[in-house]
Amino acid sequence: MARYIFITGGVVSSLGKGLMAASLAALLQARGYRVRIRKFDPYLNVDPGTMSPYQHGEVYVTDDGAETDLDLGHYERFTGVSARQSDNVTSGRIYQQIITRERRGDYLGATVQVIPHVTDAIKAFAQDQTEDLDFVLCEIGGTVGDIESLPFIEAIRQLRNDLGRENTVSIHVTLVPYIAAAGELKTKPTQHSVRELTSLGIQPDVLLCRCEKPLPEGERAKIAAFCNVRKEAVIPALDAPSIYAVPLQYHREGLDSEVLRAFGITDARAPELARWDDIVERFQHPEGEVTIGVVGKYVGLQDAYKSLNEALVHGGMANRVKVNIRWIDAELFAHSDAEIAAALEPVHGILVPGGFGERGSEGKIASVRFARERGVPFFGICLGMQMACIEGARNTAGIPAASSTEFGPTDEPIVGIITEWMSAEGLQTRADGGDLGGTMRLGAYDAVLAGNSHVAALYGSTEISERHRHRYEVNGEYRDRLEKGGLVFSGMSPDGLLPEIVERPDHPWFVGVQFHPELKSRPFEPHPLFAGFIAAAVKQARLV
Repeated sequence: MARYIFITGGVVSSLGKGLMAASLAALLQARGYRVRIRKFDPYLNVDPGTMSPYQHGEVYVTDDGAETDLDLGHYERFTGVSARQSDNVTSGRIYQQIITRERRGDYLGATVQVIPHVTDAIKAFAQDQTEDLDFVLCEIGGTVGDIESLPFIEAIRQLRNDLGRENTVSIHVTLVPYIAAAGELKTKPTQHSVRELTSLGIQPDVLLCRCEKPLPEGERAKIAAFCNVRKEAVIPALDAPSIYAVPLQYHREGLDSEVLRAFGITDARAPELARWDDIVERFQHPEGEVTIGVVGKYVGLQDAYKSLNEALVHGGMANRVKVNIRWIDAELFAHSDAEIAAALEPVHGILVPGGFGERGSEGKIASVRFARERGVPFFGICLGMQMACIEGARNTAGIPAASSTEFGPTDEPIVGIITEWMSAEGLQTRADGGDLGGTMRLGAYDAVLAGNSHVAALYGSTEISERHRHRYEVNGEYRDRLEKGGLVFSGMSPDGLLPEIVERPDHPWFVGVQFHPELKSRPFEPHPLFAGFIAAAVKQARLV
């Protein structure tokens, strides 16, 4: 039977519970255990798919088409275990399922209540598909004391009784703030947070204390005494130079050992951490550096491009260089050649990421043109590929009115809404103007690459599978005209109808993809497109 680790947070939000869960899972995995991480989100949205990136950060997409919390990206990158639809649940999804069942009469006339119906649904989610696992880590979103998370806290309290205390461990992540005027770290917020958690029926076994100064032994002992845990189970967590250094840091502080001890496991083998040492060494001791300009519309919140940021770092690790990212707001371009050049001339590669809506589109198109004309390595992802096709249509294929129906009516719809496509489950159809939630092409889809293409050489294969999240497609009817302008369609869906990749053979490095390769990049396995893009940027840096 799988053992469960429940992770809660207190005092304030944004303490890094997701990163902590991913790091602990990686440490357990390094000891030979089979792990899976799950995220409980207390908001009432069914999923984050329709939420603004400024509200929630990026939407992470799994192979099976689930739109999930960005923490699942951390889980995948740290463990290499592909997340599933069953690894993220929200209050909205729980209530949607319960109300649907109630309307069908599944409860046989019973009064439907938070206890037991909501908590039972949460417990069923936590235990689903766990037969082949050693540890299941469950992260509870939000902060202890929030009214929204109370059903989840109650559910894990019940699970600790249902499964037996020997099969469950509770970790509470708290803040130990430093008060500069007093010159002291203050333990009181942690004490109050643990008291709040124990009042809800959960006594934590391990405390992870985020702090910006080293935690003195006296304060550590004080926290242990007031919070009813072993002193060794009070784990200090200072900021690390890189998120990829966090597992090593937590191991040195004894986090994984304390968790295993709480389970009564004392004979576990030592973790194999050589690969973590290697990527930290690559990150901290680069042999050069490059600057990548990311021309987007959500650059005010970098979490909106979290996986993209990490994939660029992975590409840097593959080439043993530091990647400096210059975030450029596409909307701020005034579209004069002088202003565009001032923004883009200092960079060694230009990346236009995914997004939705017309705002900033002309700035993205202008950046594509700059990259094409100046020979700067260019990488377009999702909307970025569509902008590359519109730029090519306008400036090399003789279609000056080229646009996307996403931006309004157009006589030259180079990009248009997709209403049907083939998936593993068969023909999928969507209505133009239908509900936004769940109407996109989501999840992993196959693509076939031209054998003589640049991307086939990068992948080392002509058959690939990548994750998608988009509602619009490049119009294949324009393929011949675009290819005459030099933009080659080097990747297509297996039925030959949907463009997946475009490239310019006469350019040093110019690739646009309809999918999101950043979602499959790992520190130990950098995505070949990102590794290739950074390699091209390294060459560009040597030319400047």
